[in-house]
Amino acid sequence: MTLKQLEAFYWAATCINFSVAAERCHLSVSSLSKRVAELEASLGAQLFDRSGRSAELTAQGEQMLPRIRELLRVAAELEQSAGQNRGLQGRCRVGLGELSGLTWLPRLVREVAVRHPDLQLEPYVAIGQVLEQRLEDGELDLAVIAGPSSRSSLASERIAQVDFVWVATQSFIDEAGTEDPQRLMAGQLLLSLPVGAGGTRVLDQWLASRGMDVNRRLVCNSWGAVVGMVAEGLGFAFMPKQWAEALEAREVLRVLKRGGALEPLHYVVQWRRDDSRVLITEMRQIVRDVIDFQAPRCLV
Repeated sequence: MTLKQLEAFYWAATCINFSVAAERCHLSVSSLSKRVAELEASLGAQLFDRSGRSAELTAQGEQMLPRIRELLRVAAELEQSAGQNRGLQGRCRVGLGELSGLTWLPRLVREVAVRHPDLQLEPYVAIGQVLEQRLEDGELDLAVIAGPSSRSSLASERIAQVDFVWVATQSFIDEAGTEDPQRLMAGQLLLSLPVGAGGTRVLDQWLASRGMDVNRRLVCNSWGAVVGMVAEGLGFAFMPKQWAEALEAREVLRVLKRGGALEPLHYVVQWRRDDSRVLITEMRQIVRDVIDFQAPRCLV
């Protein structure tokens, strides 16, 4: 029995399929399967049932999983303790929303490089629903997502808040004859993120509290594109307050003062409840240290 065999089994047992597990172990699927088979031979027990279309844990495999997870946790702590000057090694896949990618992601990359130069960081940007699914499937190590998760397999910790305001250009306001979002909603074009994005929940809450619906909406999956279309006078939207104020100072657009406040959006860092690696603890701390939704310099 070897540590590599235990790692192969752990990822095979907790990822959505052997292909994802093999990628996590930097192996081919056949090499991963070989290591799992070697572990089964060493233990004298069948850990996976391979009779179906996909391998499933046997009862013995289910029983062994918590014990093997604990062995890997202890081994990781020993490695970390013995090589404190080296820091973390390997790969870390972090999921983020686009707003995070536009604002504090560069600080995260820089800080990880300073603290853990041998750790390869792999950011993945998508909407919250996609990130949660990839996290649960084992394709991500942790993710920073807007709003809480309803998935019992994921643990989370609130780490930041973003406030939103309504925005439009002065020319758009003049043509519409109002800067009240409730009146604009009746006939003007609303630019927004798609369903599944954290920001969309802010809009849904605002509409529900007023018993309103959107008559005209253009959905786009990019904050940058939404703000760009607002700046061209194509419609109105809501956006992060700090970003909006920076653009208002440059007279690119105006923050609308009427219409009622939007609820803030709380961001959480999420990870799988069964993942007790030192990597997760350390990366959560780094995220807490660097997260900051100041206006993105590249877009203001």
